[in-house]
Amino acid sequence: MAAKIMNKGPQFVRIGVQRNLLPFGIAMKQKGSSRFDYFINPNQLAEYLGISLDELKRRCAT
Repeated sequence: MAAKIMNKGPQFVRIGVQRNLLPFGIAMKQKGSSRFDYFINPNQLAEYLGISLDELKRRCAT
């Protein structure tokens, strides 16, 4: 959803969060695996995009 709102590909967001290049989420490596779990903080994403949280919610609903 974050990638769609940003008009970027999912891989852009995944790698950006993994490498701490995007300041709105965290990537947690699964124990015993090469896979990651992701958390995107809606407040931080809205701030990064320069929009209100209500606007972010509206964009997520569409």
